[in-house]
Amino acid sequence: MTVMLDMIKSLNKAQQEAVLLANENALVLAGAGSGKTRVLTHRIAYLCQERNISPLNILAVTFTNKAAREMRGRVEELLGFSTVGMWIGTFHGIAHRLLRQHAQEIGFDRRFKVLDQDDQLQVVKKVIQSLNLDEKYYPPKYFQGFINGKKDEGIRAIDLPTAEFDSEVVKIYQAYEARLKADNALDFADLLLYAYELFKHNEVLRSYYQKRFQYVLVDEFQDTNSVQYKWLMCLKSQNNAFMAVGDDDQSIYGWRGAKVENIEHYLADLSPVKVVRLEQNYRSTQLILDAANAVIANNSNRMGKMLWSEAEKGEPIALYEAFNERDEADYIADKIDDLHHNQSISLADIAILYRSNAQSRVIEEALLKRGLSYRIYGGLRFFDRAEIKDALAYMRLIALRADNLAFERVINLPTRGIGNKTLESIREYAGANDLSLWHATLQMIEIKAFSSRASQALQRFIDLIEDMSSLKDALTLGQLMRHVLDASGLMLMYQESKAEKAQQKHENLKELVNAANEFIPPVEDVADEDLLVEFLSFAVLESGEMQAEDNMDAVQLMTLHTAKGLEFPYVFMTGLEDGLFPSSRSIEVREKLAEERRLCYVGITRAMRYLTLSFSKVRHQYGDVNYQIKSRFLDEIPDEYIQYVRQQVKKTPSAKAKKASFGMSPFEFMKIQSANSNAFKSGDCVVHPKFGIGVVLKTEGQNDDLCYHIDFQAGGGKKVLLANMAKLTKL
Repeated sequence: MTVMLDMIKSLNKAQQEAVLLANENALVLAGAGSGKTRVLTHRIAYLCQERNISPLNILAVTFTNKAAREMRGRVEELLGFSTVGMWIGTFHGIAHRLLRQHAQEIGFDRRFKVLDQDDQLQVVKKVIQSLNLDEKYYPPKYFQGFINGKKDEGIRAIDLPTAEFDSEVVKIYQAYEARLKADNALDFADLLLYAYELFKHNEVLRSYYQKRFQYVLVDEFQDTNSVQYKWLMCLKSQNNAFMAVGDDDQSIYGWRGAKVENIEHYLADLSPVKVVRLEQNYRSTQLILDAANAVIANNSNRMGKMLWSEAEKGEPIALYEAFNERDEADYIADKIDDLHHNQSISLADIAILYRSNAQSRVIEEALLKRGLSYRIYGGLRFFDRAEIKDALAYMRLIALRADNLAFERVINLPTRGIGNKTLESIREYAGANDLSLWHATLQMIEIKAFSSRASQALQRFIDLIEDMSSLKDALTLGQLMRHVLDASGLMLMYQESKAEKAQQKHENLKELVNAANEFIPPVEDVADEDLLVEFLSFAVLESGEMQAEDNMDAVQLMTLHTAKGLEFPYVFMTGLEDGLFPSSRSIEVREKLAEERRLCYVGITRAMRYLTLSFSKVRHQYGDVNYQIKSRFLDEIPDEYIQYVRQQVKKTPSAKAKKASFGMSPFEFMKIQSANSNAFKSGDCVVHPKFGIGVVLKTEGQNDDLCYHIDFQAGGGKKVLLANMAKLTKL
């Protein structure tokens, strides 16, 4: 027996079946933690050593450079020689390699440049300016996302149906493509689209690569978009064999263009296809897998598989019901503190997962308060995020007009027609006259140093800041923050943007209002006029707390999307509430809800030994108090897998500090409400301070879990309110 076949014997039966397949098309359904990378790398090594296939006749495609490097490294270990020249890489990397070799076939010089995201955005801006269009109505960020999205669908400017799109939209896309062609440049999305067009329109080249690539292997197949799938299908022939490795239950990038239905298309387009299921999990305890299986079983149109493990059954899944998001964060931080200091668990073995980046703020504060090091995996700390700094720059200008850095940051954000030339003239005047940029602007407006258009735009900005400042003493800090976000246009900018991360930024700004609402100065009796300055100092200090380095022992914080592909012995999944997870945008759309459930499945299967789930009865969003309903995904986990954790009641900050700026504390609020929230029944007419008049439809639960289903006809429709929190009055 050869060394290679001896190594294959170490694989389980399903893995061996996939590795040893003959010349046939295959779909390997690889469940979470089932060893799919081992299958891919052993398959490549087996083909080379046992089937005498040249490495140059194998194409292996994946999604990230990290995954490609890992695949290449493992194959080299198995083969015992270098894989230089072998076609192992990402979709974009392989496409780039093809286009360098055949650039002239698509009308480019082979020395073409590839634009990164920043370079691409600058080109879009220049195109919009060249068409004499106002960036306020034609925002470059939006059109960058629009163009990339269309290219991912395989749609060029010439393919846009003019009846469906504004003529200016078509002109921008056309002018953008012309500019890139003139500059001998390709953007990132172009790499794939041109690679597809290269094969589609050139039969000679297509035939050459169909013969060259005798075996095509694709990792994370469920994440392929339209143009990636079309490109792959150009390579199919009677002379080669495809192996797609993926998991329809882990398709979570639909918002980024991924098409889970490509798995169905693959089965049809390459029929017959051998389906191999990898269901043995090498990561998690059986109880964690049982919970994941139970949740994902509620999705329809699945290929179907059941994860199992030879490992121990494991501990029950802990479920913590928090009073609010701060109580939730405190519970998690206390548990981590105990694990680390009393049980000697490494912080790096612990991960906190959340649906939205905005959820990280209170968790960060709770960890900092206990001196626990943490790292935002694949992201920035809350107060380091650009949109947060933008909003705080407005607040800094309100506090101090001479803040030049704040002035420069927001003078044209959102776009208000104040260009670099105008700003440079302000800088020169300020420097020559020893003035702040703010006071230089005032003087230059007075002496008519600007064009009429620039002067009007600057005056509107000056008036905006002055109007905001005039409300400083009349509003609480949270109310002022909310007004600034609305009046400045920052909220609207992200709300209307179609850019990939616009929704996240919008949610982060809402969370900033919560931060302002909850802020308690470090010393009592701070004068009202100093409260804003104290808050700005707090934000700087929070930002200044250095994030743990990669090699430091630190808790890992990340979104559920970021967590895909990772694993941790201890996992905390937070915010499992309808409207948050699943997100409010997905609840009414079957396909989106299914993707949210897949995301929950991904989160659960990150845990190796211990999993804690949590949700809040109350959550503050954009300064409002919202009464939450626990996530439907929690109801899909059988009770026998769950261990309910008793809610902890903690001391609240001083009532004096709370009342000074933000009204009563949450616990005072709850205590007052409990007196008038017990006497309602179905059919009662009630009044709520926010939602107005409503009719009680039914009551549900008892004691602390008692809640009312109420129809507020004019004030927001049907709501579910906790009885001990709802400030209701009977009519």
